[in-house]
Amino acid sequence: MKTGLVGNVHLVAGTAATIPHILDILRANGVSTEGNPDIYAREYKTFGVDDAIELRDRSNRRPIAGSQRFFIVATPGMTGEAQNALLKTLEEPPADAAFFIIVPAPEMLLPTLRSRAQILALEHDRAEHSIDTKAFLAATSQERLDMLKPLLEKDEDDKRDIGNIVNFLSALEQRLAKKPEALHAIYRARKYIGDKGALVKPLLEQVALLVPKV
Repeated sequence: MKTGLVGNVHLVAGTAATIPHILDILRANGVSTEGNPDIYAREYKTFGVDDAIELRDRSNRRPIAGSQRFFIVATPGMTGEAQNALLKTLEEPPADAAFFIIVPAPEMLLPTLRSRAQILALEHDRAEHSIDTKAFLAATSQERLDMLKPLLEKDEDDKRDIGNIVNFLSALEQRLAKKPEALHAIYRARKYIGDKGALVKPLLEQVALLVPKV
């Protein structure tokens, strides 16, 4: 069945595991995906400015086998510098190029980048966060730090589930929507969590310690 894709740039909430679902969508729209040299699908630990430049250069090349090229990028985090580098490419994408940018939460991206894309919603596009946000907000600082341990169980930042962490922060933000004065630490964590070299543990600890008890 046709999915009715609109536009050349799509943002998808998900992880690298979402790539096969994007390929399913392409097949449903009549695109051959088996061994197709015009499909570029890649997972990045962090998407930096050099990756943005490479993607721009690739998008300027002509299709090899067909009339259109497809770029599927999955990353848990995209640096602000990389997003700014992508803006021109996504603002005026080549007519024969389509982009699918997969991140844990599209709202973590710059508004200027989001405005140049269509949100492609998938039924499975967001995993449930592992922490009860209502209980988190009612807990003491020490209890909150203990509750964060499942999100921080891996010692290295680049091995942690950034998608799950971003979903948790988004859920906290929704609960505190009527208390904007309580959102500063959450905004800060959301802003920097996807940057290359971001220190995830201190950012989450600040959320635990600075967000007022509700």
